[in-house]
Amino acid sequence: MADEKLQLERKKKERYLALRENRKHKEAEELWHRLRQGTYIGDFVYGANDGIVTTFAVVSAAAGAALSPGVVIILGFANLLADGFSMGASNFLSLRSGKEFVRMQRGKEEWEVENFPEIEKEEIRDILRTWSVPRQYIEPSTAAIVRDKKRWVDLMMREELHIIEEDAANPIKHAMATFLAFLAAGAVPLVPYLFAFSPYIQFELATFFAAIAFFAVGASRTLVTGANPWRAGLEILLVGGFAATVAYGAGWGVKTLFGIAI
Repeated sequence: MADEKLQLERKKKERYLALRENRKHKEAEELWHRLRQGTYIGDFVYGANDGIVTTFAVVSAAAGAALSPGVVIILGFANLLADGFSMGASNFLSLRSGKEFVRMQRGKEEWEVENFPEIEKEEIRDILRTWSVPRQYIEPSTAAIVRDKKRWVDLMMREELHIIEEDAANPIKHAMATFLAFLAAGAVPLVPYLFAFSPYIQFELATFFAAIAFFAVGASRTLVTGANPWRAGLEILLVGGFAATVAYGAGWGVKTLFGIAI
């Protein structure tokens, strides 16, 4: 496993060097830093992990309360669709709100550049000083920067407001990635209840399938992050297992405490 990973890294490095030699710098950087691979990894992990946690929590609570398999399926799918849609919509609104905030701040900065250019130029000089630019280069550098208004504002956004603009982020695509990951991963604990498995082993099978899914989601992060897949998988497995234990105890406790007959 380790040897295969080293070989893949070596091949990637060779490809990177070949692209750099052919002056394909942008493509080389995307390959080296895995920029394209990481675009939706946060949405995938966030959606898939929450999908398994919430659905398996429903299954665990139902098992603790000794509910029938039919009730588990109804509750599980209702949660799967409602919560999955809610997460996707929340991700969409969050990203769109973030883009609107950045757009508003950029408009304010453009207004300041237009109406108070000397003050903004002095701020550019301050930024250059923090970069340890030699004194004799401060004025020429400032003049070069303010010559292009867009780049001037770009610099102020990054260095003064510390706002990184991500024009490529598509709220709809990120929302869909979250929603689909939630559905795909969240459906895993329901599989034993959908097919003709014995009621006596359905919860045990659901636990087994969910554990595999937890570990797989955690380990898949390392395709982009480069971290240890065993450690990443176990982290999410432990979090999900703890959540399921709490849900099982809640289902059993509520039924026992209030004497609910099912």
